[in-house]
Amino acid sequence: MTEFKRSSHIILATHPTQVYKDSLPLHWGAKNPLKRGPVIASVTNPRARNAIGTHSGSYTIYRALSVASKQYPEDHIPDLNNTESPIKIGPHPSWYDPDRLVSIDPWGYDVNINFKDLLKDGYDIRPTIAVTQARLGIPEIHQAIEKGRLKIDGDVVTESGDIKITKVAFEPVWNLPGIAKRLGVEEGELRKVLFHETGGIFPELVTRPDLKVMLPPIGSTTVYIMGDVSKLADPSVELTCRVHDECNGSDVFGSDICTCRPYLTYGIEDAARTAQRGGVGIIAYYRKEGRALGEVTKFLVYNARKRQKGGDSAATYFHRTECVAGVEDARFQELMPDILHFFGIKKIHNLHSMSNMKYNAIVGSGIEVVNRIEIPSDLVPADANVEMEAKKAAGYYTPGEVMEEADLKKVKGREIEE
Repeated sequence: MTEFKRSSHIILATHPTQVYKDSLPLHWGAKNPLKRGPVIASVTNPRARNAIGTHSGSYTIYRALSVASKQYPEDHIPDLNNTESPIKIGPHPSWYDPDRLVSIDPWGYDVNINFKDLLKDGYDIRPTIAVTQARLGIPEIHQAIEKGRLKIDGDVVTESGDIKITKVAFEPVWNLPGIAKRLGVEEGELRKVLFHETGGIFPELVTRPDLKVMLPPIGSTTVYIMGDVSKLADPSVELTCRVHDECNGSDVFGSDICTCRPYLTYGIEDAARTAQRGGVGIIAYYRKEGRALGEVTKFLVYNARKRQKGGDSAATYFHRTECVAGVEDARFQELMPDILHFFGIKKIHNLHSMSNMKYNAIVGSGIEVVNRIEIPSDLVPADANVEMEAKKAAGYYTPGEVMEEADLKKVKGREIEE
């Protein structure tokens, strides 16, 4: 058994040749988890680390505060016994494609199984993907049941009106060469910009070019699946999908200035209906608050829009955002499809999004999209009409490509065939 000694501080390597024998190599895209190697970003043994950053994303700082205040043992190593997924996922061919998955680690799933022997040898390998099963209880779903749009079947929708789900949490794990290639920039330039824009918080970005993987301190992604998870990879099975970017004000607190919560809950409702027809539904929830500009920027823009001469308008909707933030949208949806590829998705029959940015990223990654589903007009809050008109005018949406309601009902009323 390898013997590791805890260091009281992180070892900052300032030379690219300062590599330790305990640090395992990573071969991104290898077909076997042991050949690929585990991503080790834990700090219990700095000499074993082979990644930049550490686990828990944006919660890293809270852990640091707990350690600093002596409320969290700095040498704690998780007991992963019985933490593995209750269902089988993958592996899929996309897991072996170094260009297909660049922002998540597929082998960060069930590490206590994939890297069992290395864990026994004392390596502190931590999961970056976790799977569990639960139920969703949402007021809008209960309303859909009351109005007859959704039926209680006891399988997908319970007698109490809850939806049975499998949910999967993903921490971001960035393969820097793959990220750079996806964005069309040089890896060295990407590393310099990341170092600069984070105030130099990760010096290894510029001092350790041998470290190719980074765990950025950003929010995670959560996926909610209705139906048989194994069907996600079968293009002959109807799949309904909503890719949703976080909006705390609407999603959680019901603010009516945008369509975020209505679009999310309608996507969940339709995903459940699809599962009841023998298909599968998936909701991917990305932490990209305020188009990845944050809530402070979002609220400042709200004030600027409402106070301008003539009041809030679609014509100046994005202009005011750009004035405050310097850009209309910072989400860069190019990384978004990685989550879908983790499940081996090749075809989406019903995509609940009229965003061209999302659609182009999904289709550009090799996933076929059959139908694009627009939110029903009666679900759009009155105060959100400015947003809708602004997005249509700016090319975010393509309303003309939406199927007529009668045709949509025909598609949803029959088996989807190749």
